[in-house]
Amino acid sequence: MNQALRVAIADSGQTVESLAEQVGVDPKTVARWVTPGRVPHPRHRVAAAAALGREVEDLWPDVLKRREPAWLRPWVETELQATALRSFQIAVIPGLLQTPEYASAVLASGLLGPDEVTEYVETRLRRQKAVLERRKPPLFIAVLDEFALRRGAPEIMHPQLDHLVKMAQRPNILLHVLPLDAGLHAGQAGPFVIATTEDGDVAYLDDQAAGRLTNDTGDLWSIWDTLRSVALPRRQTIDFLEARSWLT
Repeated sequence: MNQALRVAIADSGQTVESLAEQVGVDPKTVARWVTPGRVPHPRHRVAAAAALGREVEDLWPDVLKRREPAWLRPWVETELQATALRSFQIAVIPGLLQTPEYASAVLASGLLGPDEVTEYVETRLRRQKAVLERRKPPLFIAVLDEFALRRGAPEIMHPQLDHLVKMAQRPNILLHVLPLDAGLHAGQAGPFVIATTEDGDVAYLDDQAAGRLTNDTGDLWSIWDTLRSVALPRRQTIDFLEARSWLT
């Protein structure tokens, strides 16, 4: 429970309903802010703090502890609000499903120094917990190109694949491998994630420099539907991950 927010509401003489009216959201939305893992959109945090006569950092101190890059923070905020996440990855395992060792290997392959890698891995693990371990986690559907499963040293990939199998057993996580024999496909242009929130759909697109958010998701939904149609079903995906005949 966000005890600081609950106390601030009581001390100010506000109610969930009156605060919701001032911020411009549904009272049910404000009620969810008091529960663990539910962090309001930045503009709603500012409005709520002003209405309560408090500082944003007093009500949501954990937000300031995050160390993800500034360009990624809007997406991290969106993940926390999402009721469903649909992820397509062509080169790496989705960040929310990475083991610490795999995440470290991926981050170390770029331009980060050892200390930065350690810090980013810790941030990624906290992000996993915040999104997937909250009281009502989102539906998480991931389509993963087989190419991503073939990249990495066996001593890193075997535990990573074990972790994928374990996560795929959860009722809110649906994992689908896009096999190599599917040939060229609609996702060749790159990875993306579509988040479904109370305010509508938001997509995240990644590139070599940074990521960006967009509300223009129509074409991405079409690509998503195509990818799902050629990916392995859930049970076959788990069998495929357990067999892992391509790893020695």
